[in-house]
Amino acid sequence: MAVGARSEHEEPEERPSNEGAQAPGEEAADTEAGGKQRSFWKELPLLIGIALLLALLIKTFLVQAFSIPSDSMQDTLQRGDRVLVDKLTPWFGSEPERGEVVVFHDPAQWLEGTATPEPNAVQKFLSFIGLMPSAEEKDLIKRTIAVGGDTVECQKGGPVKVNGKALDEPYIYPGNTPCDDKPFGPLKVPADHIWVMGDHRQDSLDSRYHMDDQTRGFVPVDEVVGRAVVIAWPITRWSTLPIPATFDQPGLNSAMGAVPVTLGVAGAVPLVLWRRRRLTSTSHSR
Repeated sequence: MAVGARSEHEEPEERPSNEGAQAPGEEAADTEAGGKQRSFWKELPLLIGIALLLALLIKTFLVQAFSIPSDSMQDTLQRGDRVLVDKLTPWFGSEPERGEVVVFHDPAQWLEGTATPEPNAVQKFLSFIGLMPSAEEKDLIKRTIAVGGDTVECQKGGPVKVNGKALDEPYIYPGNTPCDDKPFGPLKVPADHIWVMGDHRQDSLDSRYHMDDQTRGFVPVDEVVGRAVVIAWPITRWSTLPIPATFDQPGLNSAMGAVPVTLGVAGAVPLVLWRRRRLTSTSHSR
């Protein structure tokens, strides 16, 4: 028998089982890990900080709330309404379209002499992050009637016309006329500008009343904050702000659309003729 070999009659030694046993120091490590878990109250400031940062980003790039300070957009908007303004689409190159209700920065002291309330510190902070409409910014809200390249006019007793097409404006405040208080035009809207009017025509100092300003009543597109899309408050007035059907009538875009189509045809004809000539010469050379 080899030295160290076990006799066949010997009982096997019982070895301690390691099932469920922990390596030395393992229990201490688990305890330490458990001790490092943060409580809810310690994580709460971080959660609040992230929420405020997201609110600020949304307000800066996506949506912002604005309060309606006057009656110039009745009955579409009432004084005290809160509207949500889409600020995202302008970042992707989208420009205001006819019929949209837009918020824009004061282009040329339109609000000169208009008093604005002085907000407290809490209101300033909440408006800064977008959780409350701004109370001190001098922004305006009107309806886009005409865009760059359009010809717009309105004679006393008549309707507003864009590119010769009369607008049917059911959104005008009951009892108002389209422009009897301040007729205008015809005017050509410069590129990258818009012509705006309030829905309460006889109580709106809109583009018509600033034709002698440096911008001649036209609002630069760069000053547009975004399009008002929803009345969010009060809940009883919740509704969307769609583009009225009159701005989709046939022929309204003819003044702007004819030029690109004509240029496109003029550029395509020589290209087609050149391609046909090349194909013909290639087939003859084979």
